Amino acid sequence: MRKRNLLDSFAILAYLNQEKGFQKVRDVMSKAQESGNALLMNEINIGEVYYILSRKRGQEIADHFKDTILAALPIISVANNFDDVIEASRIKAEFPISFADCFAVATAKRENATILTGDLEFKKIEHFVTIDWI
Repeated sequence: MRKRNLLDSFAILAYLNQEKGFQKVRDVMSKAQESGNALLMNEINIGEVYYILSRKRGQEIADHFKDTILAALPIISVANNFDDVIEASRIKAEFPISFADCFAVATAKRENATILTGDLEFKKIEHFVTIDWI
């Protein structure tokens, strides 16, 4: 079975802002669109993108991302239940990374997915999950 890709907030923000690495994210999205094998993104990380966009570019842009852009991208939002929250909490207790990143890691472990990111914080968990660096 082919390993799925999972986006963290860093990757989607690089794509949206056309920052370093956005071409790789764009290419991965194009391949996902063509293959029908959508990318995964934990809803906590989607929320992280939303608040960062809202803070830096305004509520209207954040709402446009949520209501329009996200729906057009080949991304499946992954919800969390109580056990998922506890798993992310266990990861947070073990590794010095942000709590939102712990949800990306927990989702990648659960879904056997590769995390697409440029966030150097993930260097601390490279031995724990597969990372594809942008």
